[in-house]
Amino acid sequence: MAPFGKLLIFLGLILVGAGILLFLTDKVPWLGRLPGDITIKRDNFTFYFPLATCLIVSVILSLVIWFFRK
Repeated sequence: MAPFGKLLIFLGLILVGAGILLFLTDKVPWLGRLPGDITIKRDNFTFYFPLATCLIVSVILSLVIWFFRK
Protein backbone atom coordinates (compact mmCIF):
# COMPACT_ATOMS: atom_id res chain seq x y z
CA MET A 1 0.00 0.00 0.00
CA ALA A 2 2.98 2.34 0.44
CA PRO A 3 3.47 2.95 -3.34
CA PHE A 4 -0.23 3.75 -3.71
CA GLY A 5 -0.01 6.27 -0.87
CA LYS A 6 2.99 7.95 -2.48
CA LEU A 7 1.12 8.12 -5.78
CA LEU A 8 -1.88 9.77 -4.11
CA ILE A 9 0.36 12.33 -2.39
CA PHE A 10 2.12 13.08 -5.69
CA LEU A 11 -1.19 13.51 -7.54
CA GLY A 12 -2.46 15.75 -4.75
CA LEU A 13 0.62 17.97 -5.04
CA ILE A 14 0.11 18.19 -8.81
CA LEU A 15 -3.51 19.26 -8.29
CA VAL A 16 -2.50 21.88 -5.71
CA GLY A 17 0.16 23.21 -8.08
CA ALA A 18 -2.33 23.39 -10.93
CA GLY A 19 -4.79 25.23 -8.70
CA ILE A 20 -2.17 27.76 -7.67
CA LEU A 21 -1.17 28.24 -11.29
CA LEU A 22 -4.79 28.85 -12.34
CA PHE A 23 -5.22 31.27 -9.45
CA LEU A 24 -2.12 33.27 -10.43
CA THR A 25 -2.77 33.45 -14.20
CA ASP A 26 -4.82 36.64 -13.76
CA LYS A 27 -1.85 38.23 -11.97
CA VAL A 28 0.56 37.55 -14.87
CA PRO A 29 -0.82 39.52 -17.85
CA TRP A 30 1.72 38.30 -20.42
CA LEU A 31 1.04 34.60 -19.76
CA GLY A 32 -0.76 33.27 -22.82
CA ARG A 33 -0.11 36.39 -24.90
CA LEU A 34 3.52 35.92 -25.92
CA PRO A 35 4.76 36.69 -29.46
CA GLY A 36 5.00 32.98 -30.37
CA ASP A 37 1.40 32.17 -29.41
CA ILE A 38 -0.82 31.33 -32.38
CA THR A 39 -4.24 32.97 -32.74
CA ILE A 40 -6.46 32.54 -35.81
CA LYS A 41 -9.74 34.46 -35.88
CA ARG A 42 -12.41 33.92 -38.53
CA ASP A 43 -16.05 34.97 -38.75
CA ASN A 44 -17.49 32.48 -36.25
CA PHE A 45 -14.34 30.54 -35.29
CA THR A 46 -11.32 31.29 -33.10
CA PHE A 47 -8.33 28.96 -32.79
CA TYR A 48 -5.80 29.69 -30.07
CA PHE A 49 -2.65 27.69 -29.35
CA PRO A 50 -0.18 29.14 -26.81
CA LEU A 51 2.99 27.66 -28.33
CA ALA A 52 5.54 30.01 -26.72
CA THR A 53 3.78 29.83 -23.36
CA CYS A 54 3.83 26.02 -23.49
CA LEU A 55 7.56 26.04 -24.23
CA ILE A 56 8.34 28.38 -21.33
CA VAL A 57 6.19 26.39 -18.90
CA SER A 58 7.86 23.18 -20.08
CA VAL A 59 11.35 24.58 -19.50
CA ILE A 60 10.41 25.84 -16.03
CA LEU A 61 8.84 22.51 -15.04
CA SER A 62 11.86 20.61 -16.39
CA LEU A 63 14.19 22.77 -14.29
CA VAL A 64 12.07 22.28 -11.16
CA ILE A 65 11.98 18.50 -11.65
CA TRP A 66 15.73 18.44 -12.32
CA PHE A 67 16.35 20.48 -9.17
CA PHE A 68 14.33 18.11 -6.97
CA ARG A 69 16.03 15.02 -8.41
CA LYS A 70 19.49 16.27 -7.45
